[in-house]
Amino acid sequence: MINFKLFVKGAAMGAANVIPGVSGGTVAFITGIYERLINALKNVDVEALKLFFSGRFREFGKKVDFYFLVVLFFGVFVSIISLAKLLEILLEQYEVLTLSFFFGLIVASVLAVSKQVSKLTATVIFSFTIGAAIAIGIAFLPPAQPNESFMYLILCGVVAVCSMILPGLSGSYILLLMGNYLLVLKAISSLNISILAPIAIGCIIGLVALSRILSFLFGRFKDETVATLSGFVAGSLLIIWPWKATLTEMFEGKEKAVGYVWEVPAMNIDFLYSSFFIILGFFIVFWMERKSATVEE
Repeated sequence: MINFKLFVKGAAMGAANVIPGVSGGTVAFITGIYERLINALKNVDVEALKLFFSGRFREFGKKVDFYFLVVLFFGVFVSIISLAKLLEILLEQYEVLTLSFFFGLIVASVLAVSKQVSKLTATVIFSFTIGAAIAIGIAFLPPAQPNESFMYLILCGVVAVCSMILPGLSGSYILLLMGNYLLVLKAISSLNISILAPIAIGCIIGLVALSRILSFLFGRFKDETVATLSGFVAGSLLIIWPWKATLTEMFEGKEKAVGYVWEVPAMNIDFLYSSFFIILGFFIVFWMERKSATVEE
């Protein structure tokens, strides 16, 4: 029987891909499955492949936490083909209100996740500051020019897949900053293997390497790692800020976001509506955290 709670978390990760500035890693982080996901991905190695191809499926499943990964990514898949479409519609018709809701969710989530830090030290505070500064710095970087060189495309794949693992980093936004967002979109629509192949190679390299690095950091420096990732998520609030003008370019007859201009909200009735959704999002996470704590007790 499918673990429905885990399936919903996977669905939330999939839906996050259509929200500007939010990554699947962010959702995994704030729902408490991040470390388990990292360890499961880390264990997909040569030894695991040997177990699989030698028919030792039970040992393979135990090593890579197979049931966890299958249910989680099944939720991601179902979400992408269903719930994600709903979020796209909401973002198109009620962008400010939708982003306001997620803004509140993320603010509360940063506060909730930061409680995982066992002891507040100078290094923890420094780690949080560094994480937030990097995320904010990324938001202000100007987009680069398109580059089709093989090695640069591999680098794009490495960096883009990091958004699946690192909370607070949006894959599409990173590709935009690297100048290859529209290039990759065109390659996907036309199945341009010369572009997609090096991107895929980079994704595999990034997934394998980063999962191992993060697993090591969680084992040795958990408080500092949680603080840094919390900083990433907090810094990403700048990208999901509801009141911003979106710069667009036409791609195959459709407008695609290529950048943002941040604005100060006008004090009017629309601001009150947005504030309501921010508070609603905040208290949903607050309520879920309290309920979860009650269940654990």
